[in-house]
Amino acid sequence: MGAGSRKKRQKREPGEKGPSRRSRRKEKAEAARPPRDPEAARESAEEPAEETAEVPVEEHPPPAPQPEIPSQPEVPPAPEAGDEVIILEPVELESEEQGEEPDEEPAEGEEVEDGEEEEKLRRGLFRSRRVLSKPFTRAATRRAIDPEFWQEAEEALIAADTGVACATLIVERARKKILARRVHELEGLKEVFREEVVEMLESFGSPPARPEERPHVIFVVGVNGVGKTTTCAKIGFQMKERGEKVLFAAADTFRAAGVEQMEMWSQRVGAPVVRHKTGGDPAAVVFDSIESAQAKGLDVVIVDTAGRLHTKTNLMEELAKMRRVAERRLGGVPEAILVIDATTGQNGVTQARIFGEALEIGSIALTKMDGSAKGGVVLAIGQELGIPVSYIGVGEGMRDLRPFDAEDYARALF
Repeated sequence: MGAGSRKKRQKREPGEKGPSRRSRRKEKAEAARPPRDPEAARESAEEPAEETAEVPVEEHPPPAPQPEIPSQPEVPPAPEAGDEVIILEPVELESEEQGEEPDEEPAEGEEVEDGEEEEKLRRGLFRSRRVLSKPFTRAATRRAIDPEFWQEAEEALIAADTGVACATLIVERARKKILARRVHELEGLKEVFREEVVEMLESFGSPPARPEERPHVIFVVGVNGVGKTTTCAKIGFQMKERGEKVLFAAADTFRAAGVEQMEMWSQRVGAPVVRHKTGGDPAAVVFDSIESAQAKGLDVVIVDTAGRLHTKTNLMEELAKMRRVAERRLGGVPEAILVIDATTGQNGVTQARIFGEALEIGSIALTKMDGSAKGGVVLAIGQELGIPVSYIGVGEGMRDLRPFDAEDYARALF
């Protein structure tokens, strides 16, 4: 570019700033805009604005409030009757069937009224009954005995630890009876299940009969923590109330304070006890106890034994030795009651099988039923091993270990 074509820049004083680039663009835009007519601008400013007429708004009164319609519970439609569906009559469910806790049992020492013993059993089996009542409650809500009910009933029995085989057998037998009888009432539905439970329990046989020879020796065995010593005391207390003369044998010499605990319970029951020092030979305790009972003309000897498992080989051999000593002294086989904690559920079946290898188990005492929802273990043990139940524990009182009755048990479950 030539020097002549360049614009001559304006000379500025030192420190003085020139116009900015934005200012220069604005000046160019103003110069390019056509000039405005001053007369037109003046007329536009003097012209008055057009007024807008106001439209009156008509006021309406607020709508009247509508009355609230109370919500109605949804009632499932009653299904149509068919070969596998029976329509149930409407029934009002009791509070307990809806899952509410039963009233607390009376304090110990209160007078027991007529029917109170059976009611205590019902309260003791509440947890198991709550599990087993769910399919009946749902059937009453649907107003139908349908295929879904049979599946739920089987699942509830398995949840109560009856075992799969036992649950399937009970449901199948009950289904045939209910469909054949065309049961339409909820209570009739439960009654059929009670019948099946009673029939199954009776098929397991009864506890061994008491021999005529005296004394009658009872071994109380089981694992640690199931309540053997307490069970010994409760059985002795009930026998003493019937007028029998009882003696306790503190043969749990393996456990620290086991002998002292049996001695304390014997004082509460008011019956004598034969004891040796801790760590002594339990077979010797059995021998001395039978000899003392024979000399004094006593009726029953209840032997408290140490808790043991199949892993404790020496204790299982010791138990077999105690049995042999009693057989030689009596001239017959002593009775053996296996104590099982109901909260262990199906583990009780394994315990019964293991102890049966060391001595012949005559019956089972099922303890802590009031704190368990696994009351069906009574059926599981009987179904697999054919061992009946002689006692059932539903509380801590001396009378809360009840002689087992199949019909009472079935009514308390359903």
